[in-house]
Amino acid sequence: MDVKAQLQRAWRFIWHDDSIGSWIVNIILAFILIKFVIYPVLGLLLGTSFPLVAVVSPSMEHDARFNDWWTSKGAWYEQRNITKEQFLEFPMHNGFNKGDIIILRQKSPKNIKIGEIIVFISHRDRPRADPIIHRVVEKIETPNRIHFATKGDANERQINDCSDNCLDETDIFDSQIVGVSWIRIPYLGWVKIAFASIISEPYCSITGNLWPCRS
Repeated sequence: MDVKAQLQRAWRFIWHDDSIGSWIVNIILAFILIKFVIYPVLGLLLGTSFPLVAVVSPSMEHDARFNDWWTSKGAWYEQRNITKEQFLEFPMHNGFNKGDIIILRQKSPKNIKIGEIIVFISHRDRPRADPIIHRVVEKIETPNRIHFATKGDANERQINDCSDNCLDETDIFDSQIVGVSWIRIPYLGWVKIAFASIISEPYCSITGNLWPCRS
């Protein structure tokens, strides 16, 4: 059989065959295309090594309309001079949900503003596999670097826990930031969550981590 005939047969198998084998091959090809073509190209265009992240935590969810959410959570922000009117001007001021996909873009730390949502490596000395996506609530510029503090919209407090590799979001270095949220795609991240549940990977339920927590 010549090469042209083999290619035609493969094409029919991939695109026209309804067999289980054809479906499996399509899934594998889609995975390869996304991981090795689309993902790197997006990263190049958006200037970040993490152009797409799947949200696997409810730490940025608003479980009520904004006014009701602010009644419950607003005092924390008002104590830090962030008013309701200011919060309404923040990107994604209604938060986002577990299972969403967030497209990131690179942004100079000098240009990151309070209220924007960043993705950062959770530990600057011993980076873990689970970056965090939370909203910037404080920015401090010093001669040597820029420091940020974040908080999950749904969390009661900021995370400052040294029981597990000192996960601290009250003092984030500019070097820890890998991207700023740009576009939200609802629900698509459930594919990743479902796959992870199949292979029994535990997730942090409070920190807003994007990847499985290390045990």
